[in-house]
Amino acid sequence: MRHALRVLALLMLVLVVTPSGAAVAAQDDRPVVRVGTEGTYPPFSFHESDTNKLTGYDVEVIKAVAKKAGWRLQFVETTFDAIFAALEAGRIDVIANQVTDNPERAARYGLSDTYTYSRGVIVVKKGEKGITKLSDLKGKTTAQSLTTNYAELARKAGAKVEGVEGFAQAAALVVQGRVDALINDNLAALDYLNTTGTDKIEIAGNAGDEVSEQKLAFRKDDTQLLQQADDALAALKADGTLAKISKKYFKIDVSVENSGEADLSGGRAVRSDAQIVKDSAWPMLQKLLIATIPITIVSFAVGLVLAVAAALANISGSRVLRGIARTYISVIRGTPLLVQLFIVFYGLPEIGIDLPSWPAAVLALSLNVGGYAAEIVRSAILSVPKGQFEAAATIGMGYWQTLRRIVFPQAARTAVPPLSNTLISLLKDTSLLSVVLVTELFRQAQIAASAAQVFFPLYLLAALYYWVVCAALAAGQGRIETRLNRFVAR
Repeated sequence: MRHALRVLALLMLVLVVTPSGAAVAAQDDRPVVRVGTEGTYPPFSFHESDTNKLTGYDVEVIKAVAKKAGWRLQFVETTFDAIFAALEAGRIDVIANQVTDNPERAARYGLSDTYTYSRGVIVVKKGEKGITKLSDLKGKTTAQSLTTNYAELARKAGAKVEGVEGFAQAAALVVQGRVDALINDNLAALDYLNTTGTDKIEIAGNAGDEVSEQKLAFRKDDTQLLQQADDALAALKADGTLAKISKKYFKIDVSVENSGEADLSGGRAVRSDAQIVKDSAWPMLQKLLIATIPITIVSFAVGLVLAVAAALANISGSRVLRGIARTYISVIRGTPLLVQLFIVFYGLPEIGIDLPSWPAAVLALSLNVGGYAAEIVRSAILSVPKGQFEAAATIGMGYWQTLRRIVFPQAARTAVPPLSNTLISLLKDTSLLSVVLVTELFRQAQIAASAAQVFFPLYLLAALYYWVVCAALAAGQGRIETRLNRFVAR
């Protein structure tokens, strides 16, 4: 077992310690600007299928802006519905993800000059009749990212809005007939149609006559960064760089208004499902080994310490300790893990506690494990007959010595099965960590699925990875139970 752990540790070290130009380059004194983007919104922000490199129109635009402005970029990927929370919490400095200008955003954030002009379109299932304009959406159901401008447009049209993470998921719901339509950028819709080659959905009409303007979004008080971005955008328009980037993706210059119809044909190649799975298998396995498993191990270890402390406090003779333990357990068990993650990552910075992504993820998961496992540990301790404590006392053992040498070994056998279930649940709960900007196994699957516009085989592959690890944990549980049987009185 020790040899297996050493091999796993060595493999993780090899994966993490990769050659980096930053390690050998001269010191770079340019300011670091953290860029928030989805990474799952082609053609604006997505990962190349063969290299897994983050690319897209918005990614290239912000890189060109950074070159002009003298910034050093650090990309941070998250869902669109969490991206503004990340900006306000200081987790990122700018959003480069087709942020559409509207009065609410203009009042709350610092918006740059326009770098994309587009229009909203209504997408329906092929052959669907009766939905060609916004007024037709009244009483219908659309699928949208909840914080987008298009979601608000659908609500104003009288539609019921179902929340999704991005265009690809919304399109899948339209194809499946689970929703009636979606509203999104015409450029994203054209890219989807071109990449998938699908004939199951179609653009039914424009979402109004208004032209949308997309801008970079900063915090309201980051006036210096905003001014630098505006100056850079003006220079990029003047020297033709912005037009060049635009024509690479759309064959027209979308950085100016009314430049014509975009053409996304001949872009990203359509791949077979088998090729998509083959290309995605290794990046997903990497995230399993260097993110999902390490975070699970550390969080469970810390959470188990918290659980033991809470359990002992709960059965102690001190009312204060019992009150603290019971309050902690009640709060953790009475609130969703997703809410706890948001509080730790986006809420704590407002009171001066600013944790990076991984420590924040470990803290939230550890607190969650501690709250649930505390009752398991408490019941396991109480299952040990009181006579064991009395017998230990008669031979001069103190309280802590009794716990360590008499009670815990016997209680462990009772606690192992439910604690193993907690560990398995924790492993699966790491799939929520994309909201705190951690790219783990499931987030990597989402990135691959959105880039390829293929979901079923990639999500099956992710499920297979989870299942293999959970099966290994279950097998380990059996071996641990066998070893602990020696502590059972016969």
